[in-house]
Amino acid sequence: MSDQVKMTEMNYSPDRPKAENPIKIMDLSLRDGHQSLFATRGRTEDMIPVAELMDEVGFWAVETWGGATFDTMHRFLNEDPWQRLRTLKRYFKKTPFSMLLRAQNLVGYRNYADDLAEAFVERTAENGMDIFRTFDALNDYRNFETVVKGIKKAGKHFQGCICYTMTEPRLGGEIYNLDYYVNKAKDLEAMGADSICIKDMAGLIAPYDAYNLIKALKAAVKPPIHLHSHFTSGMSPMSHLKAIEAGVDIIDTCMTPYAYRTSHAAVEPLVMALLGTNRDTGFDIKKLARINEILEKEVMPKYKHLLDDSKVSVIDINVLLHQTPGGMLSNLVNQLREMDALDKIDQVYKELPRVRKELGAIPLVTPTSQIVGIQTVNNVLFDDENERYKMITAQVKDLCYGLYGKTAIPIDPEVQKKALKGYSRGEEPITCRPAEVLEPELEKAREEIGDLAKDIDDVILYAIYPVTGRKFLKWKYGVEAPPKEVLPRTIEDVKKDEELIKKAKAGLLVEKAPAKDVPEKGEATRKFNVFVDGDYFAVEVDEPGGAPIIAYQAPAQAAPATPAAPAAPAAPTAPGRPAPAAPAPPVKPTPAAPAAPKAAAPAPAPAAPAPAADASGTPLTAPMPGMIVSYAKKVGDAVKKGDTVVILEAMKMENALPAPCDGTVKAVNFSSGDSVAKGAVLCVIG
Repeated sequence: MSDQVKMTEMNYSPDRPKAENPIKIMDLSLRDGHQSLFATRGRTEDMIPVAELMDEVGFWAVETWGGATFDTMHRFLNEDPWQRLRTLKRYFKKTPFSMLLRAQNLVGYRNYADDLAEAFVERTAENGMDIFRTFDALNDYRNFETVVKGIKKAGKHFQGCICYTMTEPRLGGEIYNLDYYVNKAKDLEAMGADSICIKDMAGLIAPYDAYNLIKALKAAVKPPIHLHSHFTSGMSPMSHLKAIEAGVDIIDTCMTPYAYRTSHAAVEPLVMALLGTNRDTGFDIKKLARINEILEKEVMPKYKHLLDDSKVSVIDINVLLHQTPGGMLSNLVNQLREMDALDKIDQVYKELPRVRKELGAIPLVTPTSQIVGIQTVNNVLFDDENERYKMITAQVKDLCYGLYGKTAIPIDPEVQKKALKGYSRGEEPITCRPAEVLEPELEKAREEIGDLAKDIDDVILYAIYPVTGRKFLKWKYGVEAPPKEVLPRTIEDVKKDEELIKKAKAGLLVEKAPAKDVPEKGEATRKFNVFVDGDYFAVEVDEPGGAPIIAYQAPAQAAPATPAAPAAPAAPTAPGRPAPAAPAPPVKPTPAAPAAPKAAAPAPAPAAPAPAADASGTPLTAPMPGMIVSYAKKVGDAVKKGDTVVILEAMKMENALPAPCDGTVKAVNFSSGDSVAKGAVLCVIG
């Protein structure tokens, strides 16, 4: 065997010499990978086939939970989020679990009360979580206080995050500069962080900025430094290498089928790039290849219909301009498409930086990316030349009040004043830790959900997501049957879909009907010329049993028309005989003998049920597709123009819809938890 072959085998072998300072890798495939690429729709059953193999790789940790998984699982997959933790823990015997915790936001989109935050952390640790990657969208670490106490009490790993963002093309400027990040890292160290993560959610960090930042952090603090950078802009593999040169301790990657685009760089190229160096991962590339084969053949076919195939490029350089994380950007596009306003996407890009600055130059990460993104869409769709911020979401109002924390720069005073006008908590913003003004909510949730919740985990799920949580618990315990759309797809389902697509492409989707005996033409057979969109067809019509009586039904008129004298009398037609074939001048229709039944009108697009007969009045319609959170008014209530009547959730942000006029609520057409289309009549005021 040649020396070259021996060297190659040694380099590929998992038994190769251990590196002096191997880079540690956390795998994100089972959480951030599918969250970024196919809307967090990955199911537990599709993680199990690779779980034991992934446990053998040697990852520092695997991210299995948190972020959007808690929401998506119970809302769209009919899965209990708590059960996923317990199930996967049976397969991962060596590798620690990591989760993404939104600090006082937990796994939701607002700050929750301290009692709920304490219970959530306790139960998450008990269900199998090891590493709590904790971040706050505003980098306001007052929102860490309660959850960090719980993490430490449970004896778990507290990883403190610094959300990475910029106001300049590269690291620097007056706000987000090197000093900003170093000072934040020192704050986290003082709080007892076991490791510190630079959380680059939009893939903004440039390679040389990564090098300088990691160097500065390693010199300033003692905890290990972890780099999390999405691939969106295409820079992350280069930034990874420069960060490794600078001494970063841990890097985030995904398995190849779950990598790239708005996800993360793949682990396999990094493993090969570091072979034989002092940062060699030590991973067995053949083992990674086996995992990829299972994911590629047995798992990904179930989800490829959810992938965005509208773009050829795997990178989005525009993210460097608008800084919107990929998942949020795709949500904005879908929202505009559902509202028939996709042509306004360029206006959204233009408005977004302005809204972000007016709301305090906040980093764009959940939930602030949704807060800024949805408010931007609202501004583009509903503002006019006389007024901006005509429809302000509840979350923007909360942000302006201080319920999310302190922003990097002050919020625009005019926007803040408008948002807080009539705000239920008061018009003067707070400066204290946000949770200090929140009432305890766990016991209230326990009372509201009652016997439907069987344990504390059910209560916590309902407390964080009261509308969709209640619906899920009904599915879970058989009170209601889950709808078809939340049930899993099988490989057989995928194959059936693929066959249909093949038939459609081959023009065989509509199969030819069996041949029938062709009857002889009768004496009454008539020939018509039919014109459809410029095409001409010759059609022969033969009515079995005799010719039809042709009757004409006049369309309904908006107002009575002045009778017009006929241009010429119609030629008399004997009963049972066809009308003259030659065209006649138009005549005023006259009542005919029994008219043919009127054809049914085409089914309308999804919208509200028709209002009751006595509910005539002014309709309040949905300005966008969404989900009914609640009705603030009921049938019979008197309302003034501008009063909040319905809370409509769109892309997880709540919009208070006002009464369009004074009056009384005559009809309410939906219930809490119902999904509605744009234009649906939500209620009628008369």
